[in-house]
Amino acid sequence: MREKVSVALAAYNGEKFIKEQVQSILDNLTEGDELVVSDDGSTDATKEILLSFKDDRIKVFDGPKKGVKKNFENAIRNCKNRYIFLCDQDDIWDKNKVDIVMKVFKENNCPVCVHNCELINEGGGKLLDSYFEYRNSGAGFFKNIMKNTYMGCCMAFDALKLKEKILPIPENIEMHDQWIGVIGDKIGKNVFIDDKLIKYRRHENNASDCFNHYGFFKMLRNRINLFLNVIRVH
Repeated sequence: MREKVSVALAAYNGEKFIKEQVQSILDNLTEGDELVVSDDGSTDATKEILLSFKDDRIKVFDGPKKGVKKNFENAIRNCKNRYIFLCDQDDIWDKNKVDIVMKVFKENNCPVCVHNCELINEGGGKLLDSYFEYRNSGAGFFKNIMKNTYMGCCMAFDALKLKEKILPIPENIEMHDQWIGVIGDKIGKNVFIDDKLIKYRRHENNASDCFNHYGFFKMLRNRINLFLNVIRVH
């Protein structure tokens, strides 16, 4: 029997896709697992949809209303189990995602596990077969400082190893996933697996964008801020 897991989902006005996403998550969970949702002040039917499941494993918390990074921080902070899966509100999980990732943790004792994904459009049509191939994804401290290949919706981490180190997420870094991944790189050996375990949905309202890039000076500042914060972590 596998260890219990928590899923940290950051939600905001996600009524269009969140029902399908939550159902795909619940199909992966067993008794003792939990889906922890931080809702950042949704003004649509997001909360009503979440509560309509009437499932005790779903735990909804009010978010801090400070953007996606701090919304994820709030979800992570409220997770109780050792292994925490990060989750967006608009993707679709494969039915064996949790079991495959937990096998990786058991076999490698790694801080972070990252899996591949297929990209789909708003209607579910395939956009890209392999995110790893597109992004040249892989572990490595300096590799991911220079070019981030961590994507939160494809990540899980060992809270026993990382939770105290990653919280609070610094205000002056760009995103939570790169922060968690690089700290994992610093303290251990993260594992990337090529299994495509979610359908990652791209649409006009995505909270983050892994395909567009900032200008040179903003990217340089972001990398410097990330590096300075990470080297302070012990």
